[in-house]
Amino acid sequence: MARSMQELLRERQLAGFVGRRAELALFGANLDTSPEDPGHRFVFHIHGAAGVGKSSLVRRLAHTARERRALAVTVDESVTGVPETLEEVAAQFAGQGITLKALERMLATYRQRRHEAESAVLAEEQSGPEEPSTGATLATTAGLVALGLLPGGGAVAGAMDPARIAAATDSMRNALSRRFGKPEDVQLVLDPVRVLTPVFVAELERVAAQAPWIALFLDTYERTGPFLDPWLRDLLMTGRYGPVPGHLIVTTSGQRPLDPHVWGDYAELVTELRLAPFTEEEARRLLTAKRVVDEEVVRDVLRLSGRLPVLVSTLAENAGRPGGVDDPSATAVERFLRWESDPVRRAAALDGALPRRLNEDIFRAAAGGPETAELFGWVRTLPFVSDRGGRTLYHDVVRDPMLRLLRNNSPQRWAAAHTRLADAFAGWSTRAGEGLDPSDAWSQESWREPRIEEIYHRLCARPAAALAPALSRGVEACATGTAGAARLWARAVADAGAAADNAALISFGDRCRAALADEGHGGIELLGLILRRAELDDTTRVTAYVVRGHAHISGGEPGRALADFGRAAGLDPDHAPAHHGLGEARRLLGEYAAALPHFTRALTLDPTLQRALASRGHSHHALGRDEEALADLDQALALDPRYRWALLRRAQVHRARHDHDQALADLDRLYDLDPHDSWAIAEHGELLRRLGRHEEAIDRYDRALALRPDYSWALGSRAMAHHALGRTPEALADLDRALEIRPHYSWALLRRSELHRERGDERAHFADLDRLVEVDDAKEWALTQRGNAHLLAERYAEALADYEEALTHAPDHRFAEVGRAWAMEGLGRTAEALDILDSLVAVDPGCVWAYQARGLILLGLGQPEAALADAQRLDDLGREDAARELRHQISTRSRPGAPDGSR
Repeated sequence: MARSMQELLRERQLAGFVGRRAELALFGANLDTSPEDPGHRFVFHIHGAAGVGKSSLVRRLAHTARERRALAVTVDESVTGVPETLEEVAAQFAGQGITLKALERMLATYRQRRHEAESAVLAEEQSGPEEPSTGATLATTAGLVALGLLPGGGAVAGAMDPARIAAATDSMRNALSRRFGKPEDVQLVLDPVRVLTPVFVAELERVAAQAPWIALFLDTYERTGPFLDPWLRDLLMTGRYGPVPGHLIVTTSGQRPLDPHVWGDYAELVTELRLAPFTEEEARRLLTAKRVVDEEVVRDVLRLSGRLPVLVSTLAENAGRPGGVDDPSATAVERFLRWESDPVRRAAALDGALPRRLNEDIFRAAAGGPETAELFGWVRTLPFVSDRGGRTLYHDVVRDPMLRLLRNNSPQRWAAAHTRLADAFAGWSTRAGEGLDPSDAWSQESWREPRIEEIYHRLCARPAAALAPALSRGVEACATGTAGAARLWARAVADAGAAADNAALISFGDRCRAALADEGHGGIELLGLILRRAELDDTTRVTAYVVRGHAHISGGEPGRALADFGRAAGLDPDHAPAHHGLGEARRLLGEYAAALPHFTRALTLDPTLQRALASRGHSHHALGRDEEALADLDQALALDPRYRWALLRRAQVHRARHDHDQALADLDRLYDLDPHDSWAIAEHGELLRRLGRHEEAIDRYDRALALRPDYSWALGSRAMAHHALGRTPEALADLDRALEIRPHYSWALLRRSELHRERGDERAHFADLDRLVEVDDAKEWALTQRGNAHLLAERYAEALADYEEALTHAPDHRFAEVGRAWAMEGLGRTAEALDILDSLVAVDPGCVWAYQARGLILLGLGQPEAALADAQRLDDLGREDAARELRHQISTRSRPGAPDGSR
């Protein structure tokens, strides 16, 4: 079978390789050294300035590895994250006849699930069953930072309390569990690196026997290192993902040394190969190999090239042509062009430098003319042109001066050529987007890649005029794309600034790239950079504020979101998404009444905005307006009968109205829509539990947990159902498991402490309460719960200390005040206790607990008439149940009890 052009070109490149004997010898000797030998090296890092020959050396080392029958894989800057890196590795393994089947299957699942998460989770606000938790209520989108869908979450999360981050992650788990059903799919989307890498490691172990060595080369590491560094360190050094085969050799190659903040603890385990320009001997050897032996010519080539390998090779190719090196002031590029006498080829070589990457179609758009295919074949043979990852690339050391020459010689031709290329890429992107949902576009490489190149070329042509539309595309990348898409956009802006020699654009692009240096981080910072640009038109500015508002919501910061949505609505009072965002932020802050006008305004502007209808319905329900809530939820479901979040909310409204048949009907509908929806199944179980149908509830919880074994809320609720049936060991087992999954689960800690108390295990009872005080954000509540326990155990001094500390966190915490009075009464300080209660009812005449406590203490002092007066006050407040209990105590003259511990 005839060899391909690519194979022939690579063979020519390798045949012309000269120099780097020490590096080649070291790498070759390493392949002859057993991994058990103390002298064997597992990690190499090549670094040096652009043009010094790093990529050429990487190609040569990869060839050397293959000559020794190694499986060799080379990855460059075309990847934008760890999953994409693993895809490239799997593809190159397959090209060598080794299929990483398990990894390929997992990657296919990841791509599918990721796409579903991008298209569905962002379009639908959802939340899990309400649980008695002390954390702030978060939007369903909370936790999207883990996806990188809103790539700014990391910047916000860095300033957040860990408990809030945990709540956000749990919220996202619930949302994705409702979508996928399988817990492993949820974990795959939330943390693909942690799921995919062990599969990769296991596959390496599986195929290890099929080759003496596995060689992984990571080229242009200055671009990929920011997101590959921590992963590679953990893969090789920490064992986080499992043991890798001992005959794996990894070589990274970039312009800078490895980041000491990442590799500092392992620096001695990395062999650094610092490349300098060729020595004179090496440069002369290359020139001799190219048959350049005239000493005068050799000296000129050495002087002009600075002994940079790529320039030595370029000049050597044509040094024998007339007029080659006689002008000391000429640049290397000018000399190259002078040596090429054919003006068509000369122009084609320059035009080929305009795009960042080439194929025949792109070259045709750049160069034009009837002989494009032949010219493209010739361009690919040039010494500074290489093929990497299916792309043809000019070396930066030659491309940069070529761009400068084109830009300076004819600014008009420069602008026209880049505009022609931008139009070509725009056409390709438009065709790729035919039939594609616009919300999916940024996740599709066939659309995204030409669109990014269009941005690059329009900025090159006219930086000032093209910046505003480019900023709009940047907002789109943050809104609907991945962190990788935003990173590609930022790189295009920075590269265009360098190509156009526009200092302002270079600075802006570099700051954008810095904002996105870490995987999944910086989108909020990036949007801030975009919003500070004066070139931004008002329409895009409104969109950017809305996008950043949702990013703040995803980070659990509805207050900051409120400000951004307010800015958007101020710029465009008729922008329905901005008003909806204002309502969402208010709702998440618990300001339900204030949220309603915003939802109403959004719906006036867009009556089909079903999310606003559902959220307004939820707000009405929170305010006790269930008729209005049902009307909104019914209308939302009329727009989309499959809107699961609205179905759940309507079921909860029906439950609150004791319309259990309708609530069950809605939950059955949820189950019909998705039998694998663990969220809906668990909510069904919760309703059955509250109806006292505990066995049926346990069946539903069992089904939910079969779908999602780490569903801590379902475990806690099943524990309560078991407890109601007298199955305390089963209840404790469920609570133990829930707390293994979610150690800060305050509600489960409190319930377990109560079960320990019922079993007489005082040590375990107070251990859980101590843990509750340690982990719960609402310290006043946790301390009051422990104070109640001390009170019941007649540890009055300890109870008093807890209540008083609670009041330092929340001075108006009524239940802690009442508890303090009980503790003082237990210590014999009855007068002080009554003073506290008298003061409390004077400040808050509606404080039921204070009247109950005062009535019982007065009864204990032998003052039943005064106690009856407090019972009457309870009647007046409409609390007949509390009044009835107090009268019962008076009639039986019981010793006062303690608070019941309800929150």
